[in-house]
Amino acid sequence: MNGTQRRPLAGDYDCIIVGAGTAGCILANRLSADPRRRVLLLEAGGLDNWIWYHVPAGYLFTIGHPRSDWMFRTEQEAGLNGRSLAYPRGKVIGGCSSINAMISMRGQAADYDGWRSLGLEGWGWRDVLPAFRSVEDHFLGESEHHGIGGGFRVEAPRISWRVLDAVRDAAVQLGIPRLEDFNRGDNEGVCYFHVNQKRGRRWSSARGFLKPALKRSNLRLETHVMVERLIIENERVRGVQFSRHGERGEARCRGEIILSAGAIGSPQLLSLSGIGRHEWLAPLGIKTLLNRSGVGSNLQDHLQQRAIYKVSNVSTLNEAYHSWLGRAWMGLDYMLRRRGPLTMAPSQLGIFMRSDPTQTRANIQFHVQPLSLDKFGDPLHRYPAITLSACNLQPTSRGTVRPRSADPFAPPMIAPNYLSTTEDRAVAADAIRCTRRIMNQPALAPFYPEEFLPGARVGDDIVSLAAAAGDIGTTIFHPVGTAKMGLATDPESVVNARLRVHGIEGLRVVDASIMPTITSGNTNTPTAMIAEKGAQMIRDDLR
Repeated sequence: MNGTQRRPLAGDYDCIIVGAGTAGCILANRLSADPRRRVLLLEAGGLDNWIWYHVPAGYLFTIGHPRSDWMFRTEQEAGLNGRSLAYPRGKVIGGCSSINAMISMRGQAADYDGWRSLGLEGWGWRDVLPAFRSVEDHFLGESEHHGIGGGFRVEAPRISWRVLDAVRDAAVQLGIPRLEDFNRGDNEGVCYFHVNQKRGRRWSSARGFLKPALKRSNLRLETHVMVERLIIENERVRGVQFSRHGERGEARCRGEIILSAGAIGSPQLLSLSGIGRHEWLAPLGIKTLLNRSGVGSNLQDHLQQRAIYKVSNVSTLNEAYHSWLGRAWMGLDYMLRRRGPLTMAPSQLGIFMRSDPTQTRANIQFHVQPLSLDKFGDPLHRYPAITLSACNLQPTSRGTVRPRSADPFAPPMIAPNYLSTTEDRAVAADAIRCTRRIMNQPALAPFYPEEFLPGARVGDDIVSLAAAAGDIGTTIFHPVGTAKMGLATDPESVVNARLRVHGIEGLRVVDASIMPTITSGNTNTPTAMIAEKGAQMIRDDLR
């Protein structure tokens, strides 16, 4: 069933899932596996019927395009010296997994053990590992760490670069261990990223989980449906009100409604439905049904400092991009072999390290790229160069997502509050120092690296480096935490350990917004794990 059909959404469903992103597609697959359950999946975006959703390098075209991206922006950020950032979110089935970096990254065992230490039973590393294994089909085969047969295909990259090999060797010379796999619980080291691809094509949650399930008669997908608010009666959610192409309607649910609209969409919908912080809702004319201050609070994200180095005596993607012959070769290589630069994720080489010796675990992640550009959407530079983006994995800054108005079509106010703590400013400064240390290693000497950004003129003192971080820092697109999972005694929590919303019956949130603290790496794979665990909880409770 797809979104081109226009049958009324009448009747009671056992589950209504709001959002067909990474989590929503997995939930739809798992919950519709029981033919007795009638499942409705609502997606505000469209189908993934555009070539750039499937060619890995298509992120260059989907990010920043209104067809595929909600085109959100942050508020002006004091920590970024007054700048506002583009804040891409997927507007298509598969959600961000249809436009993201495709990097398969679980984070660190300590992330999840930290959740468990908050009293969240069932969320420690050993508890979540089976769910990670269940959702993947890993090229390394089945083992203690990895699974096969799951919907998310994980493969090795299909292209290598001499300059990136040199950066890897430089990291080893600095004392960073060389790894073969980042996803065994401790990701400190250097390794090429594993990616969600299948034979050179992006493998989103829509391809891996949703499409195989759409043949089931008990699963219904509707696209271009904007859910405007939840229908709540007597402290229980009964359905959703939505609009599509200017027409309003509603769908009712006899079981549970699951919000999987992501760290931006889920708190926005809760707030518009009257579940949220009263002092935010009242000025907008939204009646507060449940005053829950955690809704839209606790926003966490990974801020990266994008350092650019010019290089010599080695090839980068910049030169091929500006050559007609190079572009023709890239296209031909992809068509004939599904290899070459068009298979590239935005980042190829990863480095996880400690910003200083006092850190108990890796707290900086580098995304290393054989290219450079001013920002996504701009052309690559005309000179050979590489980019090393260093991000703080465990930021202490906390931001907010709050409604701008009662109009569901108005974009929310997104204020990540980057670099607002002394700790984060110190780590940002240390990250730039670490970048310089890597680039000064002997393995890179033959390529004469020249620091272009932030630039050699920026001193090594914390004041200069923190100011530079504010100038060059940008999001790495990992918002989480805005519907925090926690105990009922935690006034800032929104859902419990079974992902049920405190104070409202029949309502769960199952997406990245429930993370109490951000994971130490890319967040798409942890979101898939959350969906897998959430689906099992829902199945158990609906019996």
